[in-house]
Amino acid sequence: MRGIRRRSVAAPTKPVEMPTKEAVPAAAQPSLQIEEADAIVDPALLEARLDEAVEGPSRELQRRLIEVVKATLTRGRSEIERRFMADQDGARCVAAGAYLMDVVIRALLHVVNERVFPVANPTAGELLSVAAVGGYGRGELAPQSDIDLLFLMPYKATPHTEQAVEFLLYVLWDVGLKVGHSTRSIDESLRQAMGDLSIRTALLEMRFIAGDAGPFETLRQRFSAEIIEGSGIAFVDAKLAERDARHQKLGDSRYVLEPNIKEGKGGLRDLHGLIWIAKYLFRVETIGELAERGILTHGEARRFARDQMFLWTVRCHLHYLTGRPEERLTFDVQAEIGQLMGYTDHVGARGVERFMKHYFLIAKDVGDLTRIFIAALEAEQKRKPTSLWRRLIPSASNRTVEGFKIDGGRLTVISDHAFAEDPVNLIRLFHVAQSHKLDIHPRALRLVTLSLKLIDAGLRANAEANRLFMEILTSRNDPEITLRRMNEAGVFGRFVPDFGRVVAQMQYDMYHVFTVDEHTIFAIGMLTKMERGELKEELPLISSIVDSITSRRALYVAVLLHDIAKGRGGDHSELGARIAEKLGPRLGLTAEETETAAWLVLHHLDMSRTAFKRDIDDAKTVQNFVEVVQSPERLKLLLCLTAADIRAVGPKVWNGWKGALLRELYSRAQELMSGNVIADARDVRIARAQEQVRELLPDFTEAEFAAFTQRGYPFYWLSHDPAALARHARMIRQAEQTGAPVTVINRVDTMRSVTEITVYTADHPGLFSRIAGALSVAGAKIVDARIVTMANGMALDTFWVQDPSGGAFDRPDKLAKLAVLFENVLSSKLDPAAELKRGTGYPSRTRVFTVPPRVLIDNKASAAHTVIEVNGRDRPALLFDLTRALTAEGVQIAGAKIATYGEKVVDVFFVKDVFGLKIDHESKLRQIREALTRVLEEGEPVRHKVHA
Repeated sequence: MRGIRRRSVAAPTKPVEMPTKEAVPAAAQPSLQIEEADAIVDPALLEARLDEAVEGPSRELQRRLIEVVKATLTRGRSEIERRFMADQDGARCVAAGAYLMDVVIRALLHVVNERVFPVANPTAGELLSVAAVGGYGRGELAPQSDIDLLFLMPYKATPHTEQAVEFLLYVLWDVGLKVGHSTRSIDESLRQAMGDLSIRTALLEMRFIAGDAGPFETLRQRFSAEIIEGSGIAFVDAKLAERDARHQKLGDSRYVLEPNIKEGKGGLRDLHGLIWIAKYLFRVETIGELAERGILTHGEARRFARDQMFLWTVRCHLHYLTGRPEERLTFDVQAEIGQLMGYTDHVGARGVERFMKHYFLIAKDVGDLTRIFIAALEAEQKRKPTSLWRRLIPSASNRTVEGFKIDGGRLTVISDHAFAEDPVNLIRLFHVAQSHKLDIHPRALRLVTLSLKLIDAGLRANAEANRLFMEILTSRNDPEITLRRMNEAGVFGRFVPDFGRVVAQMQYDMYHVFTVDEHTIFAIGMLTKMERGELKEELPLISSIVDSITSRRALYVAVLLHDIAKGRGGDHSELGARIAEKLGPRLGLTAEETETAAWLVLHHLDMSRTAFKRDIDDAKTVQNFVEVVQSPERLKLLLCLTAADIRAVGPKVWNGWKGALLRELYSRAQELMSGNVIADARDVRIARAQEQVRELLPDFTEAEFAAFTQRGYPFYWLSHDPAALARHARMIRQAEQTGAPVTVINRVDTMRSVTEITVYTADHPGLFSRIAGALSVAGAKIVDARIVTMANGMALDTFWVQDPSGGAFDRPDKLAKLAVLFENVLSSKLDPAAELKRGTGYPSRTRVFTVPPRVLIDNKASAAHTVIEVNGRDRPALLFDLTRALTAEGVQIAGAKIATYGEKVVDVFFVKDVFGLKIDHESKLRQIREALTRVLEEGEPVRHKVHA
């Protein structure tokens, strides 16, 4: 993979253990005390070598210094990486990186001041302090991080200090370091810190490195007295607002599957924010000092150190692996980092999934620590609330409600024994907050975290606790927010242990955007939005039927449990149904509700599979689906569950085309269940269809319409709606009048987010493949296709296509070129295989994943066709290659359903043999299976000759 260094470093035999000692690890302190530091860099030896480099011609001085520094950095970095790979200690790694840079900068400044630009008796104005700021100032320097320096002078810059700074920076830049720097006087620093939050934060973390300590000490004292004093509340307020804005920019979820470990929610920057606030308000250097002062417990300080250690370790691996300051934990590095950190495959869970689950649990814990810290800050404040507390406290009120009290507009416990005295209060707290639309006080959440052990088998069996939980789950007052609060606090997973097993559970693919628990909570939120009517425009059918559902509680439990068994191995639908059968009675569901919930979990994928993978114009497809669903009530429930599930996968997964397919399947199944399907003889139904089409073609003469009716075989009239048949009639008439070899019409269907492209041309083997190739060259993605051969030997093929983002393929310039492109491809003037081969190749993100190739052949799903389902890893021109392989095997393609789920494609073809019959000979089916499997495995076009 380009840009990623592959390493053969032996991974530890088990995942990295986080520190459990009482004290915060020494490596997390800013003192930069490094074990066997001389093995990384020997300060005396470096200074001696730099002194030697000064001797010689002055014109080559800078080059000689650069060579010494480069060699020093190479040796030092190599030793730091060797140690890191051996001990997997990110804290030591970043501390060692800062130490190495300190020694280099200190030695360079010494040589510059003493040998390059010496001043015998420097004046007060020529004193220069070099300080580290930012992460480097905290004593943390990841392998590829920038170096942030402050060159500080008592007054304005003098020619001597300007020369020294410039020379030092050029050496650092020329050795390849990324240096961010500022050169300021003490007064300038204070003035800028007053008006700029980022500069104020940088000065808060500044650390003296080299030069004269006088200016640095003066700035530090004046910064404390003139900037920090009296501004603590405003600083915290600004920092929390800054954090919220950063979270919002990056998606406001800590459970995205490619997280930013530095800036994302639950990442290092959130921990940094706590450090900044602690330093500003309490004048401490480490979180450990807060424990010594009683603001946090020692256990909470250890959690902070553990979380920071884990994130540092991941970040160091990420920098070493990519060779750049990469902060996103993307799919293409997750597996290798997981392996390096000792996460191996277990039954039901891959090593990379175990690694990422640990990451998300750490991110969740960072959120817990933030709430705990805010609660501690409030407890520490003895004066009236000002800006920060007004932001956190909507109103001042001390009334009680249902056994709790309202403190500053937020719900909290009356006493610290509230949960110990009655563990049901651990559920009731969230129920009352939801009922009264109140936020929960951080102090109460902190007490919840400390009381999680009270959620035991007794509480889980408690009828009142389960009643409250069910009311939370099925409330019309935004259960998504309350359930997410419960999940963040750890209550949800303890009260429903099966849900606890999927907390932070990732699925290593490009289709799912969130962890299983986050996806489930989003799905419950989607269901609530449907009931409120907030999705009427996007989901008109569901919005019209959702209020008529009688099994509402069963539906909510099914949404809660539909993915509950993921990561256990086996069919998660079957395992989840068994969990529903056991959990339903505990939650207070009736036997009928429990059966319904379990059925929904078992069949929660059936509707999408049928709509997206089968021909719903085939009566047998609908009949098979109805045999599973059996009742109109279950049909409604399944539609709501399916839509909520798909919409909660990610922001771009649902589209109008999927909605249209689900609506069509629902309507046809409902008709069949109600007995309203037309039961007339086929000839009567064809005659009725032709009558409806005739009404839509008033400009056709009788002879023209008669000629059109003679073109279509009986099934043609029953497989298209009257409006489509009328469009075909005009298209065929135009083609016959002009004698054009290829006629193409386009229709953009904005409601379905799809473009319908119909091609009328002479039929021949391989036509579908050639058209698929032409559409691929044009940049269109086929999602559905219907192939018809007319009685005059002409092909009337309809393709429904989208652009790569899942919208209608509607760019006028591209649509205008399609007819020419089709003609060139069909006349062999243009080879789509050659055009596609010149494309971009595999998307790098797709190459990371392994999708086992599967070819499934079903002769029972359709009354008229053999159904071939192909599963494999997506790549450019895959559909073209698959259809060429089918053509080469003498297979007629009558239709296709094309779907992509992240890196995985699921292509379904409805085919017949050369005689127009189902393919039932076992040897022929084996040939087809082998040919398609070769295409999936080799990833290259199948080299068959296709007859034009």
